[in-house]
Amino acid sequence: MQAIMETLFDVVYLLSVITLGLKMARNSGDNKEYKLFGWMAILLGAGDAFHLVPRSYALLTTGLEANATALGFGKLVTSITMTIFYVILYHIWRQRYNIEGYKNLTLSIYVLAVVRIVLCLFPQNDWLNYYAPVSWGVYRNIPFAIMGIIIICIFYSEAKKYNDNNFKFMWLAIVLSFAFYIPVVIWATEIRWIGTLMIPKTLAYVWIVIMGYKSATHMASGKFNI
Repeated sequence: MQAIMETLFDVVYLLSVITLGLKMARNSGDNKEYKLFGWMAILLGAGDAFHLVPRSYALLTTGLEANATALGFGKLVTSITMTIFYVILYHIWRQRYNIEGYKNLTLSIYVLAVVRIVLCLFPQNDWLNYYAPVSWGVYRNIPFAIMGIIIICIFYSEAKKYNDNNFKFMWLAIVLSFAFYIPVVIWATEIRWIGTLMIPKTLAYVWIVIMGYKSATHMASGKFNI
């Protein structure tokens, strides 16, 4: 039952975010913010598919441990695409609030992203081993968490400053995504039920995409086809 329900959830999730992303990218016109949001949503769905499709296959067939290689490679791809996801979200913040300057902040985001990706590529991660070392899971997520904290703070600050109703909870969605993700990194291998926190974590990302899509439909003044 778990395998069927989780697979159905993953299918609905992937189709939803990719479809919304395609609509935003296709109908954004000259609006760079929504074009970025569209491609960000597509990247989210495509990247997660590398992990979720093998996971669904494993759950429905021989089990997770027997498919460790495919799952590990999928996790590696997802880790990299999620890093890029937050870099794009940073640029959405700059576009939405007409941010000029802040070169040091931009440099910090890119340095953290590069460090995170480089750490993901270290062989010590042992991605293809089902019981990969937790320590490297922590190491590679330190720069990722710092990126998240920065983006939480800047979205909270600007949304409050401009009374941005469409994005007023963007910071909260990002907080929830990390709050559900961190326990999985640390304890999921030892405590199997912790892995279920990936469901609310995924829903937090769906919330982010929906906020962008709703904002696009409001701002397009009839140019955006629902």
